[in-house]
Amino acid sequence: MLEVRGLRKVYEGRERRVEAVRDLTFSLDAGELVCLVGPSGCGKTTLLKCIAGLLAPTSGEVLVDGRPVTGPPPGMAVVFQEYGRSLFPWHRVYENVELPLRQKKLPQARRRELVREALAAVGLADAHRAYPWQLSGGMQQRVAIARAVAYEPSVLLMDEPFAAVDAQTRADLEDLIRDLWHKLRVTVLFVTHDIDEAVYLGQRVLILSSSPTVIQEQLTIDLPDTRDQLHTRADPRFTSLRTHVYEQIQAAKGKADVPSGNVPAAEKPEPPDTKPDLDRATA
Repeated sequence: MLEVRGLRKVYEGRERRVEAVRDLTFSLDAGELVCLVGPSGCGKTTLLKCIAGLLAPTSGEVLVDGRPVTGPPPGMAVVFQEYGRSLFPWHRVYENVELPLRQKKLPQARRRELVREALAAVGLADAHRAYPWQLSGGMQQRVAIARAVAYEPSVLLMDEPFAAVDAQTRADLEDLIRDLWHKLRVTVLFVTHDIDEAVYLGQRVLILSSSPTVIQEQLTIDLPDTRDQLHTRADPRFTSLRTHVYEQIQAAKGKADVPSGNVPAAEKPEPPDTKPDLDRATA
């Protein structure tokens, strides 16, 4: 469903040239949930923008369902980290979710049905009349997820979507994504800094090297498909996988291996981009 072939991205400036992504090749099967992790500054966001058609690669190509990506693909939806900037505060929840469906020129009855189903799926059926600023951060991110779900994408990209919420809300949203993925069978590429999150969510974890970025390892997550926050995270196999991913990221940074008992719960996320970008709301 999603193929990345020899992707390379170089940023050219007046005084310096930065090779952000050197040579990335990987693929996702239809209906697969894959997480992508790597050291801070390794080019994860650059890669995601290239996949989403928001940034042209220097060389290589991205294909969705066999078709080259030359702009935002019609069958793809993106959920960003900065939920507060991806929602229009002057529109109610219903209108925010409906917005991309208007661009698809769907009939009003069909739009209403999709919005209602999406809001119910994320547990916000009764919040359709509220404005985003009247909701908690976790609820706002649920609205952003509902908008992506309502769009009925074949591929869903998620760029550190839970980095800005508290730990309890993050756990709830992780379970929500697993539940929606099981119901919709959409192909999901989930970018995160949180090693535990990557192991908990994914069927596979792609581990990136330091910049300029290549795929350091593709790790199969051989945990049971049915997962929960208590028992899955207490499973010795979860601990083993988590430790392996952490060691690989440390190796990518050029650091010595860290004893298993010193593996941290999560890497510190990068600060979000602060530039205004309301265009993301229609992605």
